[in-house]
Amino acid sequence: MKKQPILLALSAVLLFLGCSTVPLTGRRQLSLVGDSEINQSAAASYSQLLSDPKTKVVGTGTEAQRVKRIGQQLAIGIEKYLQQNGYADQYNFKWEFNLIESKEVNAWCMPGGKVAIYTGILPITKDDAGLATVMGHEIAHAIARHSAERVSQQLASQAGSAVVGVATSNKSAATQAIVGQLYGVGGQLALLHYSRGQESEADRLGLTFMAMAGYDPNAAIGFWQRMSAQGGAKSTPEFLSTHPADQTRINDIQKNIPEAMKYYKK
Repeated sequence: MKKQPILLALSAVLLFLGCSTVPLTGRRQLSLVGDSEINQSAAASYSQLLSDPKTKVVGTGTEAQRVKRIGQQLAIGIEKYLQQNGYADQYNFKWEFNLIESKEVNAWCMPGGKVAIYTGILPITKDDAGLATVMGHEIAHAIARHSAERVSQQLASQAGSAVVGVATSNKSAATQAIVGQLYGVGGQLALLHYSRGQESEADRLGLTFMAMAGYDPNAAIGFWQRMSAQGGAKSTPEFLSTHPADQTRINDIQKNIPEAMKYYKK
């Protein structure tokens, strides 16, 4: 009869211990999945995507090289920050930057630094700073371990009262399946939807990351304004959306620019 209270108490303890801290923001998050596991699952899903005959990877040309160049600049700046602030041993990213031919206005970064930029978003990025805005934002999701957080939340939700047993053993197959679902691998490619809180956190981190790479964070305002114009009038109220309302996002970015400018060197 006392089994359930004991299980719940133990679950609460493990959930407390199963937390990590997001660099820069200091936010504590649920972390029931190890980085090595989710990075391995993400790498497998990324490889699956690139090898899919339906995926048209742009391997040569000015735009493909631009994606790789800006990606590497971001990676160097981010890794320098992580090293200087004692986070380096918490990350083991194997960076990859690929341009995919698609009309979709889309971009994402899987755990472990697996980045994809779709050609459909390039007219909106317009220049290097605009592309750095997008890539910095998407990489921020990976640095903040948002995918791992989502996987942890799903594992905890699926486990219910048995979260301890399910969330701490034999997760590899389940983790890869969830990662694949999050990024649309194996089906129609779709933008990875995070909660509004995670999106706002990625905006804040992304500004700092692009500054670390030598791009002016002020350029982010223009990019998000152009993105807003692409979407037209929104019919979904902000409180029902997984993303912040366009003007809310832009206002928050303006507030966070001074913080990012501390890392900006031309």
